[in-house]
Amino acid sequence: MRPLSTLLLSILAFSGIAQTFEEKTIEIGNIGLNVTNVGTLGRPNVRNTPDGAPSMEYPLNSGIEHLFEGGLWIGAQVDGEIRVSTSAVDAASGYSTGRSGFEFSATAPILERSTLTYSDYFSASAISHQDMVVKITDSNVVVPGTGIPIDNHDYPLGAVVTQEVYAWNYSFADFFVIVNYEIENKSNERWDSIYCAWWSDMLVRNVNVTQDGGGAFFSKGGAGILRDETSFYVYQVLGDDLAYTRSYGATRVLGIEWGDDFFHPSNAKTFLDKGLTPPRVSYNFWEYGSTTGLTTFPANDNAKYAVLKKSLGDQITDYDKRLKQASNKIQLISLGPIPSIEPGEKINFVIALVCAKQLYDPNATSTSDTEFARQELQEHLDWAKRTYIGEDLNENGVLDEGEDLDEDNKLDHYILPEPPNDPKVKFIPGEDYVDIYWQDNALNSIDPISKKKDFEGFKLYRSNVGDDQNLDLISASNLIAQWDSTGNKIGYNNGFEEIRLKEPVEIEGEEYTFYYRINGLLRGWQYMFILTAFDEGDDELGLEPLESSFSTNNFRVFMGSQPAEATEDLEIGVYPNPYRTSAAWDGEGSKNNKIYFYNLPANCTITILTSAGELVDQFEHDAATYSGSDIRWYNDLGGSEERRVFSGGEHAWDILSSSGQGLAQGMYLFSVKDHSSGKSFQGSFAVLR
Repeated sequence: MRPLSTLLLSILAFSGIAQTFEEKTIEIGNIGLNVTNVGTLGRPNVRNTPDGAPSMEYPLNSGIEHLFEGGLWIGAQVDGEIRVSTSAVDAASGYSTGRSGFEFSATAPILERSTLTYSDYFSASAISHQDMVVKITDSNVVVPGTGIPIDNHDYPLGAVVTQEVYAWNYSFADFFVIVNYEIENKSNERWDSIYCAWWSDMLVRNVNVTQDGGGAFFSKGGAGILRDETSFYVYQVLGDDLAYTRSYGATRVLGIEWGDDFFHPSNAKTFLDKGLTPPRVSYNFWEYGSTTGLTTFPANDNAKYAVLKKSLGDQITDYDKRLKQASNKIQLISLGPIPSIEPGEKINFVIALVCAKQLYDPNATSTSDTEFARQELQEHLDWAKRTYIGEDLNENGVLDEGEDLDEDNKLDHYILPEPPNDPKVKFIPGEDYVDIYWQDNALNSIDPISKKKDFEGFKLYRSNVGDDQNLDLISASNLIAQWDSTGNKIGYNNGFEEIRLKEPVEIEGEEYTFYYRINGLLRGWQYMFILTAFDEGDDELGLEPLESSFSTNNFRVFMGSQPAEATEDLEIGVYPNPYRTSAAWDGEGSKNNKIYFYNLPANCTITILTSAGELVDQFEHDAATYSGSDIRWYNDLGGSEERRVFSGGEHAWDILSSSGQGLAQGMYLFSVKDHSSGKSFQGSFAVLR
């Protein structure tokens, strides 16, 4: 048993000033991940409040969630006694102050950093486009600043953990985050036979669509193990939202950095040659709430340490088959054993959280989870690994000849080749067209590895009309145009003369060099446009051409009339008129309807009345700031507010009264008062049920 004096010193050393619970969102790429300052990842209440921050959403703004809570486990033997400290465990409502199993306390606010020079969080010490840094400790047995004891946490390890979450916006890296746990032994006792693990409640559900709640929400998941890839994954088997998910969530163990050694099964020979136990990954799943059999929650430190050491699959013959059956499974993936960690010594335990589309396998019979269906997941897992290992191409933890890509004489992790910079773009929609202007900032991009200006060209993508309810419009967007350099074997060799302006055009104080117009678009529908830049690749490194970010350069554009001058003969109207429930562009439910007022002045007040003159609703239109945020359709189906582009002379209305009631069938009147001239215009429209 741990000496009382040591325990008191630990408590005094880390009690400090209480840190208020804090959470922030990773959202630089195509994953939205909730990060807290107590060491948990995810937002357990996302199923009840889907309009809040994401938990682990992919694609971003789709409603498809993959994680409800996750956190670090550390197990070790201290003077012959087993101790396990956990930052998250099975709990219906997730983290709560002092709750058993949530044994880490915050020691600082969340620190955000970025390698992007234009970011408000730019820092020379940043690793990725968006870092979230959290500092926690298990050394407190009472929640700092309170009298609340942490249940069942009498013998902490005395660990101080710096959790760093890294995310990128590149199109080939925006589907994963990497979590680096720097774990320091701050006690005065040696730890022996150490295991590090990631505990999680991962499950794929679309929280915008499903009506399931409680146990029914969590009981639809299947799972699997990729032993060669040191990964587990989850997917959806059943559910009312199945057609709106088809996605994978996965965790990959990337390794432990222990002194000068890289601790990972791929480097087992190094440890065998030293006479040490080779690195081993253990995979464990158990049924949430189960109280019998092997697949139950390990309720004490001895049971937790046992699952850290050994996979349940080693004890159950049909384990892989059981994983595919729909149920509420909790996951644990661990790596160990590190022989010992002395007081003051540090290790780094690194994992990746990865998402991917579940591809449709036309040959699948009994299950949708096949090797074919996992092809994209496999690619994404590989990119996460490639990003982490950086220069360590043979994964031996040593800088070998030919591996020092940046010539700084040290082994660097987290190295990604860089595509050209995102082109800065401006969309100006008209009634049936959109004008696209963009700058030439991508042309002078220099790859940090090859040191070359390797810009090759631009690609323009667009979604199809009728895709309004597609929650993943990025993936639904099609390449409609490409321009690239001449005189090589890459792309079309069609050059840039078609799009290069003779003289730059100034818009809102900025100069734009390139221009392209797309005609034949339909007003009232949303189109997603994505403009990217790509490079020429690198034959020496075996790299295909790399493309800039889809997630930071996509815009949902709505065609329509430009702001109108309030002349006497101005005709302001409504479409569709008559409105029939429900129009093809409407969402599900009465609160996801919309009609459009068109030919509006730039600043005006719109008033809707019944045919008897009773007020139904009234709202303001400002062409410069209108984003559709006043009606639910845009918030559910229109993507992020800052990436919507409207024509300025149109305003959508949700066909609800000011009290939120749906309109009865009948004729309605409207008036529009122009703020500039004071003139008013009248019209009417019909609602048919």
